[in-house]
Amino acid sequence: MKTDSVLRMIGLAAKAGKVVSGEFMTENAVKSKEAYLVIIAQDVSNNTRKKFGNMCSYYKVEMREYADKDALGHAIGKEFRASLAVIDKGLAQAVLKKMN
Repeated sequence: MKTDSVLRMIGLAAKAGKVVSGEFMTENAVKSKEAYLVIIAQDVSNNTRKKFGNMCSYYKVEMREYADKDALGHAIGKEFRASLAVIDKGLAQAVLKKMN
């Protein structure tokens, strides 16, 4: 299996306690201006994609699509996750750097 540096970085952020996951927690992090980066799975519904897209553009939070629900969940040590937010600026920048 190919190791994925983006998912490893997300896992590192999760171990540091700087990731919130799940639709409700991600939404709360964005609205309370704690989130620096929102990542949604590539296999989410169009409704979820639109909801987070609108929310992130309104609150000026970077949003990216990456991997699938199973891979995102596995990276943070949980079951499948459709969305997560990185709540540390430095770790969010490190994840974005790996994505680019």
